[in-house]
This record gives sequence, structure tokens and C-alpha cells, in this order.
Amino acid sequence: MVVMTNEEKKIAYDLMLAQANVLFANEDNALANFANASALLNTTLPNSVFTGFYLMDNIKNELILGPFQGNVSCVRIALGKGVCGQSAAENRTLIVQDVTKHANYIACDSAARSEIVVPMEKGGKLVGVLDLDSHQVEDYNQVDQDYLEAFVKILLEETDFTFGMFEVN
Repeated sequence: MVVMTNEEKKIAYDLMLAQANVLFANEDNALANFANASALLNTTLPNSVFTGFYLMDNIKNELILGPFQGNVSCVRIALGKGVCGQSAAENRTLIVQDVTKHANYIACDSAARSEIVVPMEKGGKLVGVLDLDSHQVEDYNQVDQDYLEAFVKILLEETDFTFGMFEVN
């Protein structure tokens, strides 16, 4: 188990944001960017059991599993259900310190102990959520929220969503 101090997190996140700026600067394809984003997050956060995205399926009005790193996961999540669905419906970042004590938690991987979910909105429309699960209880805090929200901002600014199910216009 790796316990990161806030200072260690900030150093890791600063490097990750610098890498994200370079990584996404010359690529705007949504699938490629989300795949690389999940890999970058997974290498940055040592306690991760899931780093990935649930993307908005506007036809079925639900979240569907997107690019991720980790074990197999839930595929479809209704808005309002689970931490991902709740974050999407409320359009706010949610931190769950202990998933076993969260009434609206959906168990996709029994190794997950804490979770942070950041909603992603572009052009006033919900694109999906960034979902991170850790094998450690109380692994996420305000430092994670601040940096992950900045990461999502970079990702969304550099990504083109004008094809297929990712269309946002």
C-alpha cells in the first residue's frame, strides 16, 4: 500500500498535467485522448484499481463504459445511480471515502475502497464522467479534486467530440 502525502500528490499531479498538456496538444481524437488519459492517470496514481471514463449515451440517456485501465467493470450506469450516475446527474465532483458506507454505491470491483468522480461537460452538455477507484480507504481529498478537475479541463479543451456517440454539438 502506498500512502501519498498531499505534497507527493501535488508533485505527481503537476507532472501529470504537464504531460497531459503535451499529450493532448497534437491530438484531438476523443477515443485516442480518453484511452491515453486513462493510462496517464493509472500511472500517476499508485493505488488505483480503476481509472477511466463513463461517457454519456444521449440516445439511451445513460452512462456507458469508455476507455479505462483496471479490471472489467460495470458497462451501463443510469443517471442518478451509483457515484458516477449521481455525479453526472448533479454535475458535481463526488468523493467517497469508504464505498462500503455509501448508500448509492454500485460495486463493480470488490477491490475498490474509495472513489472520486468528476463530471465532464463541454459546450453546456454532459460528455460523461472521470471515475477513479482506489484500493485504499480515504485515498482522495481536495488536492485530488482540484487536480483532476484541471486535468478534465485540459482533456476536454483539446478533444473533438464531433463524431459518433461522442457528438456534443
